[in-house]
Amino acid sequence: MAIKVYEKSTCTTCRNLAKLLTEQGIDFDTVEYHVEGLTQDEIRDLLRKAGIGAAEALRMREDGTKELAAADEDTIVAAMAERPELLQRPIVVNGDRAVLARPVERVLEIL
Repeated sequence: MAIKVYEKSTCTTCRNLAKLLTEQGIDFDTVEYHVEGLTQDEIRDLLRKAGIGAAEALRMREDGTKELAAADEDTIVAAMAERPELLQRPIVVNGDRAVLARPVERVLEIL
């Protein structure tokens, strides 16, 4: 099973993660989710694999997230599908497990 990294190529943390994986000799595929977008089901699947709730995966630097953080799971996931930049990055998937790689060393938990 290939490692899949949901990232934004201009993100410093994402670049640091790519460097770490490359140094470890680990092949991975990337998903530019902020360009391609994700469905609500895809977001729910990522959250389930990572064992976190939608509020935990909110990128708090974006406009409107402070108010959104208090909303229910379905509302947050719908907002993330509508505005992909609300989803924290990078998220790394290895089979049926995932991790929000902040800090990037957290990826080692699922390798």
